[in-house]
Amino acid sequence: MALALHSPVPKGTTPDKTLHAAQTYRNLHREESGGSLAARKSQYMTMVNNYYDLVTDFYEYGWGQSFHFAPRRQGESFAESLKRHERYLGQQLGLQPGMKVLDIGCGVGGPMREIARATGAKITGVNNNAYQLEKCAKYNARAGLDGLCDTLQTDFMKLPLPANSVDAIYAIEATCHAPDKTALFRELYRVVKPGGGFAGYEWCLTDDFDVGDPRHQKIKKGIEEGDALPDIAPTHGVVESLNAAGFDVVVARDVALDADPGYPWFRALQGLDLSISSFPRTPIGGFVTYHAVGVLEKFGVAPKGTKEVSSFLRVAAEHLVAGGKLGIFTPCFYFNARKPQRKPRARAKS
Repeated sequence: MALALHSPVPKGTTPDKTLHAAQTYRNLHREESGGSLAARKSQYMTMVNNYYDLVTDFYEYGWGQSFHFAPRRQGESFAESLKRHERYLGQQLGLQPGMKVLDIGCGVGGPMREIARATGAKITGVNNNAYQLEKCAKYNARAGLDGLCDTLQTDFMKLPLPANSVDAIYAIEATCHAPDKTALFRELYRVVKPGGGFAGYEWCLTDDFDVGDPRHQKIKKGIEEGDALPDIAPTHGVVESLNAAGFDVVVARDVALDADPGYPWFRALQGLDLSISSFPRTPIGGFVTYHAVGVLEKFGVAPKGTKEVSSFLRVAAEHLVAGGKLGIFTPCFYFNARKPQRKPRARAKS
């Protein structure tokens, strides 16, 4: 099992910090430990940073460099579906060479590099996690794309950028981490130029979600806990937040419905495409990883807390599949919105 486990432990501290980070993260989702929606929103920076310090190596092990889902087509590999899903955003935004673009929540930069290759646009990946950005810079240079791709370490709720300074913005399953979606969209509206586009894929509850159904609530909670979400918005809530921020919504729909029969977005978690590369994403792969890292942790090869991380990722996968099967959750709610052009000033009467 070629899993390189990163230990988010600064020099001079103890490996127990990994365990502490895992427990701190977990407690934000447990009512008995003081966890609440308000706590997750107020501490979202800590929650998300701890989460990606802990899970980034697990994600790369199972997902490669693009941490997201995509609807599949029959005969299309998982990796091919991700690339198509990414390129679609670039196409719909009309990205071209010379355009200045933001990738909100860029991860380790897999989508950014794919979109830069396809469009020639200059893309800045916005991310608050230092470990991911360190990896991203190395991958950009290795791919020969550091002339088109760079990064900005910051809180996406408070971008250190001038108003009307970028041509377009996209986000792939990242704005779900925001504590206030409308406030985030207002910040993105501020920095994009008039006429510029903002497109993305969002994690959402569908209209089939029943707030009064305990099973639905359990699945929602499992997804939130396993994926560092303060809450999960309904699809109509995303549209309402875009409108409230000032954007004109051109398109908003669940592209998960575009998958070919038998190839839903959650197929990657079901173990139906058995191969060496897909094994880590499967239920049995998660089981093997969980017990293997337990052994590595016992002998001091992996830091304490690694097994805990593997555990909540397994639970997250189970709830994602359950939500997908019931049709109450989608990670593929696509939107394409535009910042209106400035209205011409009325001429003064002579």
